[in-house]
Amino acid sequence: MHMLIIINDPPYGTERLYNGLRLAHALMKRDHDVTVFLMGDAVSAAKKGQKTPDGYYNTERMVRRVTTKGRVLLCGTCLDARGLVDGELVDGTERSTMDALAEATELADKVLVF
Repeated sequence: MHMLIIINDPPYGTERLYNGLRLAHALMKRDHDVTVFLMGDAVSAAKKGQKTPDGYYNTERMVRRVTTKGRVLLCGTCLDARGLVDGELVDGTERSTMDALAEATELADKVLVF
């Protein structure tokens, strides 16, 4: 089954992004095809070089883990609005578009929004 997970919230301050990425990983362990689309403040989760205190989750590591078996698409307009450029992003993530999100939505068996 193909799952699309759309995440809008910032990487820190709420736990929606954290829980969305945890669910993506759990679904991949069950052999589902997973695409995660980060938009709005969620694109900041894919920034390289995050340093978090011991005991706190690190969204860079969580995004990287999803890219090993799934896809992580990043809203290009949202990246531009936040001044994030391709060289600053986690390897394996992909700059994307609303058209690509529309296509991924059409192809998905289930769409989950965080």
